[in-house]
Amino acid sequence: MNALQLNTNIYQSLGIISEDENVLRKAAKYLSNLAKQVKRDPTRMSEDEYFAMLEKSEQQYARGEYVVQKEGESVTEMLKRCGYDL
Repeated sequence: MNALQLNTNIYQSLGIISEDENVLRKAAKYLSNLAKQVKRDPTRMSEDEYFAMLEKSEQQYARGEYVVQKEGESVTEMLKRCGYDL
């Protein structure tokens, strides 16, 4: 089963148990415990961080602060030209 199918299955099950508050409470507690066990990816941005980064990038682009890869130039060469130590 892929992630989309799993999500669908979970939401269908929640719909079924949503009428029984005791069962729903048990499910919420169980899911909360599972969520605590999942190792959080420290490189993952929150939605707010992502949109703030996009806004900042759009402002930089509007000010002309961007780099264009020259014809025949590799990505590595472009990054070195931009000051990255590779």
